[in-house]
Amino acid sequence: MSPSAQHDAKIVNCELQFQPLTMRVPLKFGSETSTGYDTAKVRIVLEDRTGKRACGWGESPLSPAWAYPGNEKFSIRLEKMRALCRELCLRWQKFPETGHPMEIGTAFLETRLPGELPELAELTCCAAFDLALHDAYGNLHGVPVYNTYNASYMNRDLYSYYGEESFRGLYPEDFFVKKVPDRLPVWHLVGGKDLLDEAELTGTEPNDGYPVLLDDWITADGLFCLKVKLRGNDEIWDYRRLVHVGRIALERGINHLSTDFNCMVQDPAYVNRILDKLLAEHPRIYNLILYVEQPFPYDLEANQIDVHSVSARKPLFMDESAHHWKLVRLGHSLGWTGVALKTCKTQTGALLSACWAKAHGMTLMVQDLTNPRLAIIPHIQLAAHIGTIMGVECNAMQFYPEASLAEEKIHPGIYRRRNGVVNLVTLGGNGFGIQAEKMNLSFSGKETLQ
Repeated sequence: MSPSAQHDAKIVNCELQFQPLTMRVPLKFGSETSTGYDTAKVRIVLEDRTGKRACGWGESPLSPAWAYPGNEKFSIRLEKMRALCRELCLRWQKFPETGHPMEIGTAFLETRLPGELPELAELTCCAAFDLALHDAYGNLHGVPVYNTYNASYMNRDLYSYYGEESFRGLYPEDFFVKKVPDRLPVWHLVGGKDLLDEAELTGTEPNDGYPVLLDDWITADGLFCLKVKLRGNDEIWDYRRLVHVGRIALERGINHLSTDFNCMVQDPAYVNRILDKLLAEHPRIYNLILYVEQPFPYDLEANQIDVHSVSARKPLFMDESAHHWKLVRLGHSLGWTGVALKTCKTQTGALLSACWAKAHGMTLMVQDLTNPRLAIIPHIQLAAHIGTIMGVECNAMQFYPEASLAEEKIHPGIYRRRNGVVNLVTLGGNGFGIQAEKMNLSFSGKETLQ
């Protein structure tokens, strides 16, 4: 038996529960505005060759506006995602594959996704299961899961996934940073519905003790990185919004801006005109922009747009289009220069995309899907280990800060942004460092599927 094979594991139990989220302020994704949805919360039990067992936990938001855009009612799309989660729970429960989570996860993604919903929606539904799998594996072997992405635990190197000779003998660990930071610069999301200054107040804003205006958020959290959501189909509005946020950024000493067009742009000239006008009229704001995120449609294969003209101006990051490493490879050929990773598209997929991208000179970022509760932990761990262009985006505290109060007692530094950073010092121990025993994690409520 090989040294890695002795660490092989198999799934022996899988449980699922949905937990609702209500936003204190609305969040705009592209043409749609969200006020709340569910997370899928999953517990998976693994067994090793000796019969030893351990469990792991995963949680991830089910956001139809982001993962499953369309003309059907939001409630209908959300229920379809819930239904798929229920089906996936049964499929994970019966999945016979053994090995490392990278191997089990890849096999499941390649053979067990039903293809009933858009691929991004199915990955979003699958994410909590995959995260629980990785967490359980670390717990089973009594080590942080990031210590297992190597030849001692994995049966296959990266060549077996990519088929590129340069990856022979390499493992995900070879692409991790040498010294994992215990603090990360944190990005604040300036949503399309967010209020920027007092002139925009209407008197209907929440009075719950948390900031409402951008300026107040900057003061409260010591922010120095702002991600600006734009419309992508209203050039005048997008330019004015960028200038407005940019002026606040200059006044408050913000170091970095990024722009997110939410897949609504059809022609690179749209982005280029905005950037060129900004450079000509507001060069200091232009210089604050660290990168541009996903202006173009989700389906990269159907929309193979040459984007070299945009990436010649600013680094251009794939997000929704990058839900498989093969799509990252396609994007690289079209002129994309970076990848925005998300654990809500599975840990397995994020690592495969990250390693291919880093090996081919692409820059990385780890972006949020407004991850609350357990969902934020692997999200931040990925950013800390893989290395990003600048920190990590964390915005759950903007939209549902009360949702994570129980988890915050154990990990206060990741659920409250202070001095412009999130603090990872409590994320010790096995798996993702969740420390489930301290949280007394369990399922409560009526619907638990196993």
